[in-house]
Amino acid sequence: MSLLDLVAAPARRPHIRPVPGPRAPAAAQTLQWLHWPTQMLERARARHGETFRLDIAPEPIVLLCGREDIRRVMAAGADQVSAGEANLEVTRVTVGTRSTIGLDGHPHARRRKQLRPGLNGAQLRGYGTIMEEITREVVSAFPRDRTFALHPAMQEITLRVIARTVFGTAAGHESRELTRRLGRFLRLGELPLALLVVLHLSTHPEAEQRAVFRALLAGRERAREIVAEQIARRRAAGGADDDVLSLLLRARDEAGQPLSDDELRDELMTLLVAGHETTATALCWCFELILSHPRVRARLVEELDAAGGGDASPEVIQALPYLDATLKEVLRLRPVLAFVRRRLRQPFTLGGYALPTGTTVAPCIYLAQRDPRVYPDPERFEPERFLDAKADPCAWLPFGGGTRRCVGIGFAQYEMKIVLAQVLASQRLALAAPRPARTVHRAITFFPEGGTRVRATGEGDPRP
Repeated sequence: MSLLDLVAAPARRPHIRPVPGPRAPAAAQTLQWLHWPTQMLERARARHGETFRLDIAPEPIVLLCGREDIRRVMAAGADQVSAGEANLEVTRVTVGTRSTIGLDGHPHARRRKQLRPGLNGAQLRGYGTIMEEITREVVSAFPRDRTFALHPAMQEITLRVIARTVFGTAAGHESRELTRRLGRFLRLGELPLALLVVLHLSTHPEAEQRAVFRALLAGRERAREIVAEQIARRRAAGGADDDVLSLLLRARDEAGQPLSDDELRDELMTLLVAGHETTATALCWCFELILSHPRVRARLVEELDAAGGGDASPEVIQALPYLDATLKEVLRLRPVLAFVRRRLRQPFTLGGYALPTGTTVAPCIYLAQRDPRVYPDPERFEPERFLDAKADPCAWLPFGGGTRRCVGIGFAQYEMKIVLAQVLASQRLALAAPRPARTVHRAITFFPEGGTRVRATGEGDPRP
Protein backbone atom coordinates (compact mmCIF):
# COMPACT_ATOMS: atom_id res chain seq x y z
CA MET A 1 0.00 0.00 0.00
CA SER A 2 1.39 3.41 -0.96
CA LEU A 3 1.71 6.38 1.40
CA LEU A 4 -1.20 8.00 -0.47
CA ASP A 5 -3.36 4.93 0.17
CA LEU A 6 -2.54 5.02 3.88
CA VAL A 7 -3.48 8.69 4.16
CA ALA A 8 -6.69 8.25 2.16
CA ALA A 9 -7.83 5.00 3.81
CA PRO A 10 -9.45 6.52 6.93
CA ALA A 11 -11.65 8.73 4.78
CA ARG A 12 -13.04 5.68 3.02
CA ARG A 13 -13.89 3.78 6.17
CA PRO A 14 -17.50 3.81 7.39
CA HIS A 15 -18.25 6.44 10.01
CA ILE A 16 -18.22 4.93 13.47
CA ARG A 17 -20.27 7.80 14.92
CA PRO A 18 -24.07 7.57 14.93
CA VAL A 19 -26.01 8.65 11.87
CA PRO A 20 -26.80 12.36 12.36
CA GLY A 21 -30.31 13.74 12.71
CA PRO A 22 -32.46 16.19 14.64
CA ARG A 23 -31.59 16.37 18.34
CA ALA A 24 -35.10 16.91 19.68
CA PRO A 25 -36.58 14.14 21.88
CA ALA A 26 -38.47 11.34 20.11
CA ALA A 27 -41.86 12.63 21.30
CA ALA A 28 -41.15 16.10 19.88
CA GLN A 29 -39.89 14.65 16.59
CA THR A 30 -42.97 12.46 16.28
CA LEU A 31 -45.30 15.42 16.79
CA GLN A 32 -43.32 17.40 14.23
CA TRP A 33 -43.60 14.47 11.82
CA LEU A 34 -47.37 14.36 12.29
CA HIS A 35 -47.89 18.07 11.58
CA TRP A 36 -45.06 19.20 9.27
CA PRO A 37 -43.73 16.04 7.58
CA THR A 38 -42.34 17.46 4.32
CA GLN A 39 -40.70 20.42 6.04
CA MET A 40 -39.08 18.04 8.51
CA LEU A 41 -37.66 15.89 5.71
CA GLU A 42 -36.37 18.85 3.73
CA ARG A 43 -34.70 20.47 6.74
CA ALA A 44 -33.06 17.21 7.78
CA ARG A 45 -31.58 16.62 4.34
CA ALA A 46 -30.38 20.23 4.07
CA ARG A 47 -28.62 19.97 7.43
CA HIS A 48 -27.42 16.37 7.55
CA GLY A 49 -27.09 15.23 3.91
CA GLU A 50 -28.53 12.24 2.06
CA THR A 51 -28.39 9.88 5.05
CA PHE A 52 -29.96 10.95 8.33
CA ARG A 53 -31.82 9.57 11.33
CA LEU A 54 -35.30 10.46 12.57
CA ASP A 55 -36.50 9.37 16.03
CA ILE A 56 -40.19 8.99 15.27
CA ALA A 57 -42.77 6.40 16.35
CA PRO A 58 -42.78 3.44 16.30
CA GLU A 59 -38.96 3.34 16.19
CA PRO A 60 -35.91 5.33 15.01
CA ILE A 61 -35.27 5.07 11.27
CA VAL A 62 -32.36 5.91 8.99
CA LEU A 63 -33.57 7.75 5.88
CA LEU A 64 -31.76 7.09 2.59
CA CYS A 65 -31.90 9.59 -0.29
CA GLY A 66 -28.90 8.61 -2.42
CA ARG A 67 -29.65 6.52 -5.50
CA GLU A 68 -26.84 4.03 -4.91
CA ASP A 69 -27.92 3.37 -1.31
CA ILE A 70 -31.55 3.00 -2.43
CA ARG A 71 -30.49 0.62 -5.20
CA ARG A 72 -28.51 -1.55 -2.79
CA VAL A 73 -31.38 -1.81 -0.29
CA MET A 74 -34.00 -2.48 -2.99
CA ALA A 75 -31.81 -5.15 -4.59
CA ALA A 76 -30.87 -6.88 -1.31
CA GLY A 77 -32.07 -10.42 -0.71
CA ALA A 78 -34.43 -11.49 2.05
CA ASP A 79 -31.46 -12.82 4.03
CA GLN A 80 -30.03 -9.29 4.10
CA VAL A 81 -33.10 -7.06 4.41
CA SER A 82 -36.64 -7.72 5.63
CA ALA A 83 -39.54 -5.67 4.27
CA GLY A 84 -42.37 -7.77 5.66
CA GLU A 85 -41.25 -7.50 9.27
CA ALA A 86 -40.99 -3.70 9.04
CA ASN A 87 -44.28 -3.38 7.15
CA LEU A 88 -46.28 -5.27 9.76
CA GLU A 89 -45.49 -2.64 12.36
CA VAL A 90 -47.70 -0.15 10.51
CA THR A 91 -50.17 -2.38 8.61
CA ARG A 92 -51.27 -5.21 10.91
CA VAL A 93 -54.12 -3.11 12.37
CA THR A 94 -55.77 -2.47 9.01
CA VAL A 95 -55.04 -5.53 6.86
CA GLY A 96 -53.89 -8.32 9.19
CA THR A 97 -50.70 -10.35 9.27
CA ARG A 98 -51.04 -12.91 6.46
CA SER A 99 -51.03 -10.80 3.29
CA THR A 100 -48.23 -10.27 0.79
CA ILE A 101 -47.17 -7.03 2.44
CA GLY A 102 -45.99 -8.92 5.55
CA LEU A 103 -44.10 -11.70 3.76
CA ASP A 104 -40.44 -12.01 2.78
CA GLY A 105 -38.33 -14.18 0.54
CA HIS A 106 -39.83 -17.19 -1.22
CA PRO A 107 -43.26 -16.92 0.46
CA HIS A 108 -43.49 -13.33 -0.77
CA ALA A 109 -42.47 -14.22 -4.33
CA ARG A 110 -44.92 -17.15 -4.38
CA ARG A 111 -47.82 -15.00 -3.19
CA ARG A 112 -47.06 -12.24 -5.72
CA LYS A 113 -47.19 -14.85 -8.45
CA GLN A 114 -50.64 -15.91 -7.25
CA LEU A 115 -51.92 -12.33 -7.14
CA ARG A 116 -50.50 -11.00 -10.38
CA PRO A 117 -53.00 -12.54 -12.87
CA GLY A 118 -55.95 -10.78 -11.24
CA LEU A 119 -54.37 -7.31 -11.25
CA ASN A 120 -52.46 -7.05 -14.52
CA GLY A 121 -52.49 -7.77 -18.22
CA ALA A 122 -55.59 -8.96 -19.97
CA GLN A 123 -57.61 -8.98 -16.76
CA LEU A 124 -57.21 -5.20 -16.46
CA ARG A 125 -58.96 -4.62 -19.76
CA GLY A 126 -62.04 -6.32 -18.36
CA TYR A 127 -62.13 -3.81 -15.50
CA GLY A 128 -62.00 -0.70 -17.69
CA THR A 129 -65.73 -0.51 -18.36
CA ILE A 130 -66.50 -0.94 -14.65
CA MET A 131 -64.13 1.93 -13.83
CA GLU A 132 -65.75 4.18 -16.43
CA GLU A 133 -69.30 3.41 -15.30
CA ILE A 134 -68.63 4.05 -11.63
CA THR A 135 -66.69 7.26 -12.36
CA ARG A 136 -69.47 8.68 -14.52
CA GLU A 137 -72.08 7.88 -11.89
CA VAL A 138 -70.15 9.54 -9.06
CA VAL A 139 -69.05 12.56 -11.10
CA SER A 140 -72.60 13.23 -12.31
CA ALA A 141 -73.54 13.95 -8.68
CA PHE A 142 -70.93 16.71 -8.21
CA PRO A 143 -72.63 19.74 -6.60
CA ARG A 144 -72.90 22.87 -8.75
CA ASP A 145 -71.80 26.40 -7.93
CA ARG A 146 -70.49 25.63 -4.48
CA THR A 147 -67.18 24.52 -3.04
CA PHE A 148 -66.68 20.88 -2.06
CA ALA A 149 -63.84 18.46 -1.32
CA LEU A 150 -62.93 16.03 -4.09
CA HIS A 151 -61.54 13.36 -1.78
CA PRO A 152 -64.88 11.80 -0.72
CA ALA A 153 -65.85 11.41 -4.38
CA MET A 154 -62.47 9.95 -5.33
CA GLN A 155 -62.69 7.63 -2.34
CA GLU A 156 -66.17 6.48 -3.35
CA ILE A 157 -64.99 5.77 -6.90
CA THR A 158 -61.91 3.81 -5.90
CA LEU A 159 -63.62 1.86 -3.11
CA ARG A 160 -66.55 0.88 -5.34
CA VAL A 161 -64.17 -0.08 -8.16
CA ILE A 162 -62.00 -2.31 -5.97
CA ALA A 163 -65.02 -3.92 -4.27
CA ARG A 164 -66.63 -4.63 -7.65
CA THR A 165 -63.48 -6.04 -9.22
CA VAL A 166 -62.67 -8.13 -6.16
CA PHE A 167 -66.14 -9.59 -5.56
CA GLY A 168 -67.86 -9.20 -8.95
CA THR A 169 -71.43 -8.18 -9.72
CA ALA A 170 -73.03 -11.08 -7.81
CA ALA A 171 -72.12 -9.59 -4.43
CA GLY A 172 -74.11 -6.39 -4.91
CA HIS A 173 -75.62 -5.86 -1.45
CA GLU A 174 -72.57 -7.23 0.35
CA SER A 175 -70.26 -4.96 -1.66
CA ARG A 176 -72.33 -1.90 -0.75
CA GLU A 177 -72.31 -2.89 2.93
CA LEU A 178 -68.58 -3.58 2.74
CA THR A 179 -67.83 -0.18 1.20
CA ARG A 180 -69.96 1.50 3.87
CA ARG A 181 -68.22 -0.30 6.73
CA LEU A 182 -64.74 0.14 5.32
CA GLY A 183 -65.40 3.80 4.60
CA ARG A 184 -66.47 4.32 8.19
CA PHE A 185 -63.35 2.60 9.48
CA LEU A 186 -61.02 4.48 7.14
CA ARG A 187 -62.44 7.83 8.17
CA LEU A 188 -60.48 7.27 11.38
CA GLY A 189 -57.53 8.45 9.30
CA GLU A 190 -58.94 11.96 9.54
CA LEU A 191 -58.35 12.06 13.29
CA PRO A 192 -55.40 14.31 14.21
CA LEU A 193 -53.60 11.50 16.05
CA ALA A 194 -54.76 8.64 13.79
CA LEU A 195 -51.20 7.66 12.92
CA LEU A 196 -50.29 7.33 16.59
CA VAL A 197 -53.39 5.18 17.20
CA VAL A 198 -52.43 2.87 14.30
CA LEU A 199 -48.83 2.60 15.49
CA HIS A 200 -49.85 1.99 19.09
CA LEU A 201 -52.21 -0.82 18.13
CA SER A 202 -49.67 -2.31 15.74
CA THR A 203 -47.04 -2.56 18.44
CA HIS A 204 -49.50 -3.41 21.26
CA PRO A 205 -52.09 -5.80 19.74
CA GLU A 206 -53.56 -6.52 23.17
CA ALA A 207 -54.80 -2.91 23.33
CA GLU A 208 -57.45 -3.75 20.72
CA GLN A 209 -59.49 -5.33 23.51
CA ARG A 210 -59.96 -2.02 25.32
CA ALA A 211 -63.43 -0.59 24.92
CA VAL A 212 -62.32 2.62 23.22
CA PHE A 213 -60.34 0.76 20.58
CA ARG A 214 -63.03 -1.88 20.03
CA ALA A 215 -65.41 0.94 19.15
CA LEU A 216 -62.91 2.49 16.75
CA LEU A 217 -62.24 -0.88 15.07
CA ALA A 218 -65.88 -1.98 14.80
CA GLY A 219 -66.04 -1.07 11.10
CA ARG A 220 -62.92 -3.09 10.38
CA GLU A 221 -64.32 -6.13 12.19
CA ARG A 222 -67.58 -6.04 10.24
CA ALA A 223 -65.64 -5.62 6.99
CA ARG A 224 -63.57 -8.70 7.85
CA GLU A 225 -66.75 -10.65 8.56
CA ILE A 226 -68.23 -9.71 5.18
CA VAL A 227 -65.00 -10.69 3.40
CA ALA A 228 -64.93 -14.04 5.24
CA GLU A 229 -68.57 -14.68 4.33
CA GLN A 230 -67.84 -13.98 0.67
CA ILE A 231 -64.86 -16.35 0.71
CA ALA A 232 -66.93 -19.16 2.24
CA ARG A 233 -69.84 -18.61 -0.15
CA ARG A 234 -67.64 -18.44 -3.24
CA ARG A 235 -65.53 -21.42 -2.19
CA ALA A 236 -68.70 -23.49 -1.80
CA ALA A 237 -69.83 -22.38 -5.27
CA GLY A 238 -66.53 -23.31 -6.88
CA GLY A 239 -65.20 -19.80 -7.65
CA ALA A 240 -65.94 -20.00 -11.37
CA ASP A 241 -66.25 -16.24 -12.05
CA ASP A 242 -63.57 -13.85 -13.37
CA ASP A 243 -63.35 -11.46 -10.44
CA VAL A 244 -60.23 -11.26 -8.26
CA LEU A 245 -61.68 -13.44 -5.49
CA SER A 246 -62.48 -16.25 -7.93
CA LEU A 247 -59.01 -16.04 -9.46
CA LEU A 248 -57.42 -16.27 -6.02
CA LEU A 249 -59.61 -19.21 -5.06
CA ARG A 250 -58.33 -21.05 -8.13
CA ALA A 251 -54.68 -20.03 -7.60
CA ARG A 252 -52.21 -22.73 -6.57
CA ASP A 253 -48.60 -22.55 -5.52
CA GLU A 254 -45.86 -24.75 -6.96
CA ALA A 255 -46.88 -27.54 -4.58
CA GLY A 256 -50.49 -27.33 -5.75
CA GLN A 257 -51.71 -25.76 -2.48
CA PRO A 258 -54.45 -23.07 -2.45
CA LEU A 259 -54.53 -20.02 -0.19
CA SER A 260 -56.10 -20.61 3.22
CA ASP A 261 -59.21 -18.68 4.28
CA ASP A 262 -57.14 -16.49 6.61
CA GLU A 263 -54.61 -15.75 3.86
CA LEU A 264 -57.41 -14.91 1.44
CA ARG A 265 -59.12 -12.65 3.97
CA ASP A 266 -55.98 -10.64 4.72
CA GLU A 267 -55.04 -10.48 1.05
CA LEU A 268 -58.47 -9.14 0.13
CA MET A 269 -58.42 -6.65 3.00
CA THR A 270 -55.07 -5.40 1.69
CA LEU A 271 -56.51 -4.94 -1.78
CA LEU A 272 -59.59 -3.20 -0.44
CA VAL A 273 -57.77 -0.84 1.93
CA ALA A 274 -54.46 -0.15 0.17
CA GLY A 275 -56.01 -0.56 -3.27
CA HIS A 276 -58.42 2.31 -2.88
CA GLU A 277 -57.19 4.77 -0.24
CA THR A 278 -53.80 5.44 -1.83
CA THR A 279 -55.36 5.76 -5.29
CA ALA A 280 -58.03 8.19 -4.05
CA THR A 281 -55.36 10.35 -2.42
CA ALA A 282 -53.14 10.26 -5.53
CA LEU A 283 -56.10 11.41 -7.64
CA CYS A 284 -56.61 14.39 -5.32
CA TRP A 285 -52.97 15.35 -5.83
CA CYS A 286 -53.49 14.99 -9.60
CA PHE A 287 -56.27 17.56 -9.57
CA GLU A 288 -54.33 19.83 -7.18
CA LEU A 289 -51.51 20.08 -9.70
CA ILE A 290 -53.41 19.90 -12.99
CA LEU A 291 -55.99 22.54 -12.05
CA SER A 292 -53.27 24.90 -10.80
CA HIS A 293 -51.35 24.65 -14.10
CA PRO A 294 -53.60 25.82 -16.98
CA ARG A 295 -51.00 24.94 -19.61
CA VAL A 296 -50.90 21.31 -18.51
CA ARG A 297 -54.67 21.11 -18.21
CA ALA A 298 -55.20 22.56 -21.70
CA ARG A 299 -52.76 20.10 -23.25
CA LEU A 300 -54.44 17.17 -21.49
CA VAL A 301 -57.88 18.26 -22.70
CA GLU A 302 -56.56 18.66 -26.24
CA GLU A 303 -55.10 15.15 -26.16
CA LEU A 304 -58.35 13.72 -24.77
CA ASP A 305 -60.47 15.55 -27.36
CA ALA A 306 -58.38 14.09 -30.17
CA ALA A 307 -58.86 10.61 -28.68
CA GLY A 308 -62.65 10.89 -28.36
CA GLY A 309 -63.08 12.73 -25.07
CA GLY A 310 -65.27 11.00 -22.50
CA ASP A 311 -66.20 8.34 -25.06
CA ALA A 312 -62.61 7.17 -25.57
CA SER A 313 -62.15 3.49 -24.79
CA PRO A 314 -60.06 2.45 -21.78
CA GLU A 315 -57.41 1.03 -24.12
CA VAL A 316 -57.11 4.34 -25.99
CA ILE A 317 -56.89 6.29 -22.71
CA GLN A 318 -54.09 4.07 -21.44
CA ALA A 319 -51.99 4.84 -24.53
CA LEU A 320 -52.22 8.66 -24.29
CA PRO A 321 -48.59 9.83 -23.84
CA TYR A 322 -49.19 13.20 -22.17
CA LEU A 323 -51.72 11.74 -19.72
CA ASP A 324 -49.18 9.06 -18.80
CA ALA A 325 -46.40 11.63 -18.38
CA THR A 326 -48.63 13.88 -16.27
CA LEU A 327 -49.55 11.04 -13.94
CA LYS A 328 -45.88 10.12 -13.50
CA GLU A 329 -44.97 13.73 -12.74
CA VAL A 330 -47.75 14.06 -10.15
CA LEU A 331 -46.58 10.88 -8.44
CA ARG A 332 -43.03 12.23 -8.47
CA LEU A 333 -43.86 15.57 -6.86
CA ARG A 334 -46.62 14.35 -4.57
CA PRO A 335 -45.98 10.72 -3.60
CA VAL A 336 -48.62 9.29 -1.30
CA LEU A 337 -46.03 7.55 0.89
CA ALA A 338 -42.96 9.34 2.26
CA PHE A 339 -40.75 6.27 2.42
CA VAL A 340 -40.70 2.47 2.54
CA ARG A 341 -39.33 0.60 5.56
CA ARG A 342 -36.72 -2.16 5.56
CA ARG A 343 -35.19 -4.00 8.56
CA LEU A 344 -31.52 -4.97 8.23
CA ARG A 345 -30.88 -8.66 8.84
CA GLN A 346 -27.12 -8.20 8.64
CA PRO A 347 -24.72 -5.26 9.02
CA PHE A 348 -24.73 -2.77 6.13
CA THR A 349 -22.67 0.27 5.20
CA LEU A 350 -24.95 2.92 3.74
CA GLY A 351 -24.16 6.56 3.13
CA GLY A 352 -20.75 5.94 4.65
CA TYR A 353 -22.23 4.81 7.99
CA ALA A 354 -21.85 1.34 9.51
CA LEU A 355 -25.35 0.16 10.44
CA PRO A 356 -25.86 -2.88 12.68
CA THR A 357 -28.29 -5.73 12.26
CA GLY A 358 -31.78 -4.71 13.33
CA THR A 359 -31.55 -1.12 12.08
CA THR A 360 -34.66 0.09 10.27
CA VAL A 361 -33.72 1.93 7.09
CA ALA A 362 -36.10 3.75 4.78
CA PRO A 363 -35.48 4.68 1.13
CA CYS A 364 -37.09 8.13 1.10
CA ILE A 365 -39.49 8.38 -1.83
CA TYR A 366 -40.29 12.04 -1.21
CA LEU A 367 -36.67 13.25 -1.24
CA ALA A 368 -35.27 10.83 -3.84
CA GLN A 369 -37.87 12.11 -6.31
CA ARG A 370 -36.62 15.67 -5.76
CA ASP A 371 -32.98 14.96 -6.59
CA PRO A 372 -31.82 17.89 -8.79
CA ARG A 373 -29.20 15.65 -10.38
CA VAL A 374 -32.03 13.61 -11.88
CA TYR A 375 -34.77 16.26 -12.12
CA PRO A 376 -33.51 19.77 -12.94
CA ASP A 377 -35.56 22.40 -11.09
CA PRO A 378 -37.18 19.55 -9.12
CA GLU A 379 -39.98 21.61 -7.54
CA ARG A 380 -41.38 22.57 -10.95
CA PHE A 381 -44.40 20.61 -12.23
CA GLU A 382 -43.27 19.53 -15.71
CA PRO A 383 -44.89 16.41 -17.23
CA GLU A 384 -42.62 16.75 -20.27
CA ARG A 385 -39.86 15.17 -18.16
CA PHE A 386 -41.46 11.78 -18.78
CA LEU A 387 -42.46 12.10 -22.44
CA ASP A 388 -39.20 10.83 -23.88
CA ALA A 389 -37.40 9.54 -20.82
CA LYS A 390 -37.82 6.32 -18.86
CA ALA A 391 -38.27 6.76 -15.13
CA ASP A 392 -35.15 6.00 -13.06
CA PRO A 393 -36.23 3.11 -10.76
CA CYS A 394 -34.12 4.52 -7.91
CA ALA A 395 -35.38 8.09 -8.31
CA TRP A 396 -39.03 7.39 -9.21
CA LEU A 397 -40.49 4.93 -6.74
CA PRO A 398 -44.01 5.98 -5.68
CA PHE A 399 -44.96 2.29 -5.76
CA GLY A 400 -41.78 1.09 -4.07
CA GLY A 401 -39.08 -0.73 -5.96
CA GLY A 402 -37.28 -3.96 -6.67
CA THR A 403 -39.06 -7.21 -5.86
CA ARG A 404 -41.26 -5.29 -3.38
CA ARG A 405 -42.78 -2.95 -5.93
CA CYS A 406 -46.54 -2.78 -5.41
CA VAL A 407 -48.18 -5.73 -7.17
CA GLY A 408 -51.16 -3.48 -7.97
CA ILE A 409 -49.18 -0.80 -9.82
CA GLY A 410 -50.80 -1.64 -13.15
CA PHE A 411 -54.30 -1.61 -11.67
CA ALA A 412 -53.74 1.72 -9.89
CA GLN A 413 -52.34 3.55 -12.92
CA TYR A 414 -55.01 2.10 -15.20
CA GLU A 415 -57.76 3.34 -12.87
CA MET A 416 -56.24 6.78 -12.30
CA LYS A 417 -55.98 7.43 -16.02
CA ILE A 418 -59.62 6.51 -16.58
CA VAL A 419 -60.85 8.69 -13.71
CA LEU A 420 -58.72 11.65 -14.84
CA ALA A 421 -59.96 11.30 -18.41
CA GLN A 422 -63.62 11.12 -17.41
CA VAL A 423 -63.45 14.12 -15.08
CA LEU A 424 -61.37 16.32 -17.38
CA ALA A 425 -63.60 15.51 -20.37
CA SER A 426 -66.89 16.24 -18.62
CA GLN A 427 -66.32 18.79 -15.84
CA ARG A 428 -65.31 22.42 -15.51
CA LEU A 429 -63.50 22.47 -12.16
CA ALA A 430 -61.51 25.18 -10.40
CA LEU A 431 -59.51 25.01 -7.19
CA ALA A 432 -61.20 26.81 -4.32
CA ALA A 433 -57.94 28.34 -3.04
CA PRO A 434 -55.11 29.81 -5.12
CA ARG A 435 -52.37 28.64 -2.76
CA PRO A 436 -50.99 25.09 -2.90
CA ALA A 437 -52.51 22.60 -0.46
CA ARG A 438 -50.34 21.84 2.54
CA THR A 439 -49.21 18.22 2.87
CA VAL A 440 -50.59 16.60 6.02
CA HIS A 441 -50.87 13.05 7.33
CA ARG A 442 -53.97 10.94 6.85
CA ALA A 443 -52.97 7.83 8.79
CA ILE A 444 -49.73 6.81 7.01
CA THR A 445 -50.33 8.69 3.74
CA PHE A 446 -49.31 12.17 2.57
CA PHE A 447 -52.62 13.93 2.00
CA PRO A 448 -53.61 17.36 0.56
CA GLU A 449 -55.05 19.38 3.43
CA GLY A 450 -58.77 19.86 2.92
CA GLY A 451 -59.04 16.92 0.50
CA THR A 452 -58.63 19.13 -2.63
CA ARG A 453 -61.42 21.68 -2.41
CA VAL A 454 -62.86 22.61 -5.81
CA ARG A 455 -65.82 24.31 -7.40
CA ALA A 456 -67.71 22.71 -10.30
CA THR A 457 -69.23 25.45 -12.47
CA GLY A 458 -71.07 23.29 -14.99
CA GLU A 459 -70.70 20.56 -17.60
CA GLY A 460 -69.57 21.06 -21.15
CA ASP A 461 -66.33 22.45 -22.50
CA PRO A 462 -63.82 21.81 -19.72
CA ARG A 463 -61.18 24.20 -21.03
CA PRO A 464 -60.07 26.95 -18.65
